[in-house]
Amino acid sequence: MAASVDPERSEWDVIVVGGAAAGENAAQYAGQFSGLDTVLVEAALLGGECSYWACMPSKGLLRPVEIMNTARHLPGVASVVEGASIDVAAALARRDAIVNHLSDDSQISWALGAGIDVVRGYGRLTGERTVAVTGPDGAVRTLTARHAVVIDTGSSPLVPGLPGLREALPWTSRDVTNLHEVPRRVAVLGGGVVGCESATWLRGLGAAEVSVIHRDAALLTRQEPFAGEMVAAGLRESGVDLLLGRSVTAVRRQDARDTGVGHVHGGEVTLTLDDGSERTVDEIVVATGRAPNTADIGLSSVGLAESEGRYLDVDDQQTVRGVDGQWLYAIGDACGRALLTHMGKYQARVAGEVIAARALGRMPAGAPQGRFSAAEGHRALPQVTFTDPEIGSVGLTERDARQAGVDVETVEYDMAQLAGTYVQREDYTGRAKLVVDRGGDTLVGATFVGSGVADLVHSATVAVVGRVPLDLLWHAVPSYPTPSEVWLRLLETLDRQRRG
Repeated sequence: MAASVDPERSEWDVIVVGGAAAGENAAQYAGQFSGLDTVLVEAALLGGECSYWACMPSKGLLRPVEIMNTARHLPGVASVVEGASIDVAAALARRDAIVNHLSDDSQISWALGAGIDVVRGYGRLTGERTVAVTGPDGAVRTLTARHAVVIDTGSSPLVPGLPGLREALPWTSRDVTNLHEVPRRVAVLGGGVVGCESATWLRGLGAAEVSVIHRDAALLTRQEPFAGEMVAAGLRESGVDLLLGRSVTAVRRQDARDTGVGHVHGGEVTLTLDDGSERTVDEIVVATGRAPNTADIGLSSVGLAESEGRYLDVDDQQTVRGVDGQWLYAIGDACGRALLTHMGKYQARVAGEVIAARALGRMPAGAPQGRFSAAEGHRALPQVTFTDPEIGSVGLTERDARQAGVDVETVEYDMAQLAGTYVQREDYTGRAKLVVDRGGDTLVGATFVGSGVADLVHSATVAVVGRVPLDLLWHAVPSYPTPSEVWLRLLETLDRQRRG
């Protein structure tokens, strides 16, 4: 068995099953100040989906598209790039560099340098604190944890059971982030984050025809309505065909071939839509959700047979419910609290702190708070969607706040009216919205749409997590001229609303 530790060793304080970004964090935080020894068990690439097939490569593909779009709208530069297109080969080469050419050597070096052991193989629970690891050669090795086992097995793209779809070998998120050729005609199934971002870079990299087929009447329906509307307008302006409120009923591909990740998987694909019409493309991208990788990790051995293939139910310490002894934890996509890498890493930091405190007898009495609870972070969940325009959001939308019983007050502002956005591009399009809890006069949510708004999200996150009173936010002076001036304009607008 290929391993980065003594092949005869069988016991650690903490075993992390799955070595994605969250798992790495859990091992680091459990051991860095406690003296506990930790091991990562990983069958694929250490670093996981985000590092190689999701966050990192997708942002690498979106960046040149963003820069080109900005240049085309900036006098003094627009004339230089007129008629030009992105150097696709160079863009893909940079993407390959970002994902380290699908090598995890640097991740292994980091882990070993941080005192974290690595065992190569597929891990399955076999009982309390025990994990059987099947190595690349088929040999099975049993590991035992003195204190905790952490599940970080992630999720996989969900391909619906539409007639002919799976047989057509469609692209999933792994293919579209690791594409090696740009299909001339592409249909994207799904109008969520993955679908919208994929359509953005496919069109930007030169796909002649890109269509997004989405069963809902709007894109990005978990965001504020105006956010999805503005992204839809941006996609249409770039030439993407949006078929909203529509669905595919059947798929035909006579020459489906497994040509490898990121290569066109055969001949033309014909999609039958719900109105009986047909659309022919060169490739399909399925972006219709994800399923947790929990079906084959031995959950029945610890009394959780009903959880196989489902998200694991955890408390705010990321301890799995239904298992006695507070030894089993789940983080990241395996627990389903928030399918975002940064939230999985946050959960991992909490879990690591909790594991160390429990092992050393230092867990505070009473209800865990502070760094021993993930409650506050999930109340102020931040997210950035890297479309054109970008969406940055945190906390609750107005709809969700009202459903939660919050006494809601809202305020919006046109970000194109800011000096800090005008200097970026003359035709800047953007909007900002705050959702306020009227009772406490604090923020419970914020949404920003526009170029470069990602940098506004953390300030909003701090305001929501810290329950900062709006009167105090008046004293957080924004630098001029930057988009952060929107904070002042929102407060001024809210003041005018309140004064009638």
